[in-house]
Amino acid sequence: MKRFYKQASVAPEEGGHGVRLDGRPIRTPGRALLVAPTLELAEHIAQEWADQGEEIDPATMRLTGLANAAIDIVAPDPAKFAAGIAAYGESDLLCYRANGPDALVARQSASWDPLLEWAGRRYDITFNSVAGIMHVPQPPATLDRLCTAVTSHSPFILAGLSPLVSLTGSLVASLALIEGAFDSPAIWDACQLDELWQTEMWGEDALATQILAQKRAEFDDCGNFCRLVGR
Repeated sequence: MKRFYKQASVAPEEGGHGVRLDGRPIRTPGRALLVAPTLELAEHIAQEWADQGEEIDPATMRLTGLANAAIDIVAPDPAKFAAGIAAYGESDLLCYRANGPDALVARQSASWDPLLEWAGRRYDITFNSVAGIMHVPQPPATLDRLCTAVTSHSPFILAGLSPLVSLTGSLVASLALIEGAFDSPAIWDACQLDELWQTEMWGEDALATQILAQKRAEFDDCGNFCRLVGR
């Protein structure tokens, strides 16, 4: 799409702050007004539009895309959307450990145990872990409380949380990130530990490195989106 506007700006709207192009409000693909819950998020979305060149590239506008998803996809039925995210608690990455070598087992324990311990304290829950990839059931109370934790968040947070869980493979780590319990680099390194280990053992693959960088950029954008929404 060719750029059809000169200026992007922010204006107060019912329920938050809207983004306008040459004074006209932006609408989502579902034709709803794009209204951000915080001024800071609206300003960052407006900046995405202002930074576009002669042609609009949606791939460079992740905050806009997440806001659209929050309004068009999540908001109509937040509970159903949250339940889909919470299902990841049944097979969280952090609960599946390597059988060996000992150095990898130790590294996983050092990176993953603090996250599980945080969740245990935060939600008063316990986890079952296993060495290997065979499914291990989690206590029903754990799954219920994780579902409650996810459901408590707003549609905008849920829109950012969903891709975070997909990118990391861990509901626990993603909740820790959006709640500010651990910083972003620590969460990313923990959830990419196995991939980093493989690189150390066998060397770097150019394509894999490129894909990982793309995932990292998306991870950072989603984390930033949740931060701009606020807790």
